Amino acid sequence: MAAISLKALEDVPWHRLESALPQHPVTGVPRALRRLALAGGAATDEDCGPLFSCLAAGNGRVTSAATAALPFVLALAADPGMAVRVTLVDLLHCMVRTAATAEPHLVDKGWATAWEHHRPAILALLADPDPEVRRSALSLAGDAAPLLERWRAETDPTLRVSVLLALGEAAAAGGAGDVEETRAVLADLMREGEPVMKVAAVHAWASLAPEVPVQHADLLLETLSDPSLRPRFEEVWYVPGVDDPFSRDDVARWTAGLFDHTPDTAISFLVRLAGRAHRPEDTGLRRTVLDEAWRLLVVRPSAAPALLTVAGDLLTDPDDEVRLKAANLLAVLGPRAAAYADGLAELVDDPGEYLMTEGSVGDFARWALARIGDPRALPGLVERLYEPYKEQYSRSYCAGDPRLPDIDDILVPLRAHADILLPALRNVMRHHDAHHGAPGPLTGAFLRVLEAWGPASLPALPEVMSLLNEPRGAWLVADVVAAMGPAAASAAPALRNCTTLDRPELRTKLAWTAWRIGEDEGGSALRSVGDAVLHAQDPNHGPLHLLADFGPAAAPYADRVRHIMEHTVGGRRLQAAITLWSITGEPQPSLAVLEEFVLPAADGGDDDYASFGEALRALWRIGTATPALRAALRTVQRLDHRLSPYRDYRAFLDDESLRGTIAEVLAMPA
Repeated sequence: MAAISLKALEDVPWHRLESALPQHPVTGVPRALRRLALAGGAATDEDCGPLFSCLAAGNGRVTSAATAALPFVLALAADPGMAVRVTLVDLLHCMVRTAATAEPHLVDKGWATAWEHHRPAILALLADPDPEVRRSALSLAGDAAPLLERWRAETDPTLRVSVLLALGEAAAAGGAGDVEETRAVLADLMREGEPVMKVAAVHAWASLAPEVPVQHADLLLETLSDPSLRPRFEEVWYVPGVDDPFSRDDVARWTAGLFDHTPDTAISFLVRLAGRAHRPEDTGLRRTVLDEAWRLLVVRPSAAPALLTVAGDLLTDPDDEVRLKAANLLAVLGPRAAAYADGLAELVDDPGEYLMTEGSVGDFARWALARIGDPRALPGLVERLYEPYKEQYSRSYCAGDPRLPDIDDILVPLRAHADILLPALRNVMRHHDAHHGAPGPLTGAFLRVLEAWGPASLPALPEVMSLLNEPRGAWLVADVVAAMGPAAASAAPALRNCTTLDRPELRTKLAWTAWRIGEDEGGSALRSVGDAVLHAQDPNHGPLHLLADFGPAAAPYADRVRHIMEHTVGGRRLQAAITLWSITGEPQPSLAVLEEFVLPAADGGDDDYASFGEALRALWRIGTATPALRAALRTVQRLDHRLSPYRDYRAFLDDESLRGTIAEVLAMPA
């Protein structure tokens, strides 16, 4: 027999009700409910799909259709003969969660009354004979009282952790009475519970008082590292919404996150856990330590000294994943890891790999050596970096970490070794152009490397100039040739005869390039660049950054630059301030603008690190800073977070670069 009345279902005026998503008509709701009722034990999760689309679409809306469907969904979820009861309870959870977080005007006016009316039936699911239904229904409790009742009644060991964790969250959101009763339950567990349940109690208590895990750090370490307790976690640590139990290693990762509000304790916890995870069966713990170390390091520079040692000690681990992640941590820490250079050098041919991460242990070790500046990274480096692209259009790597950096991020800092690396780089450039066309997917990266190497990249001039007449090629070539300087003067005739000079902005750019290599005739480059800035109808347009290179010679355009500085915002205003100083040599007007891009960083109110870095470099060029700028930079120096918008390897590169420039600016005479 159906768990719901099909007649009652037909009597609902569904045509007057609203679905959560217009592309999923509300008529799909009674159809899906009817199908589930008739299928009973043969129902599938797929049969529930239309209900999620129409009633809980995740778009912050609880519509009239959800209110009307509530008693039917609830009845089906409570039916012992229904095959997809857990899925239907999950649907109820999605509906009530949306109602709790949605804007009030997006929640159907009848929803709250309907939910309260059916609350006895909802709470009855907490005592359902099916343990999976009971676990899923914990999220429907609403407050701590029914969870306290459930805790006293629950005997299934696979549910007690779930109840305890839900109780902690509910009590934290409830009143003082809920908190007091929950504290009593947790205190009793901490006195008499088994070790794994004590860990669960600390997790539940953390919802009420974040300082509690710190007080019980020793207990957490002892329990998580006790080999005899390892199987117990998989026997009892289940949570709603996850089919499989949590392993000891899963719980360790979750536990490490309890210390996020106290970085020193978080670091200490990982160091101590690593010291205890030395047995072969502790491989998962060591992986967890490195994962959590990454999570700390990518945000907090202060974690580096202690976690550097942890990573260095794990370079010889028998597990491929552990060695790879250890090498990755040493790589991002760069010169700090110099003490481990010999250990890294022993790994450069290590073929060990990890899951879907692109690159081997050897690749990460080689990158780490490159970051340290160790010449043992150089043999075969360019070829290894190019290998993933050799026979395909692009890399295919997991977007998460660890992952190898882009080619230019590794090679640009190796300018001192350009003479060794350049022959291989020229070879791969030729191979790349031959197989992928010019310019290809890597051309920009190659040229950024050559531009950064400046005059040292001169032998690659033939490969660079071969791109000049390709579509988009001239734009890429101009900056590289300019960076090579007067030594690249032989490129001037080709620049003058470029086949794409019909574009005025490109003519201006190539005229500037010719001037940079000493091939300007009669100051035509300055006139071309200056006129492009002067006559741009919009002050946000025009090659202002090129004009800065001409310094005092650009004096005829100073008024226009000042106008741009005073009538633009953001990066354009910053660019104008730098250009104005280069022309006039007067620091004060420009310093006033630079303060706008530096001072907010001192109070954490600005994450535009690109403009912040440009302002820093401008300060270094100007050679002076106001007292306010110096005070702000000293404050930024003390900030314990990465000066970067990224949370991957780039966070370390950005932070290292910006902090280095800050130190140089503060070292300037006052």
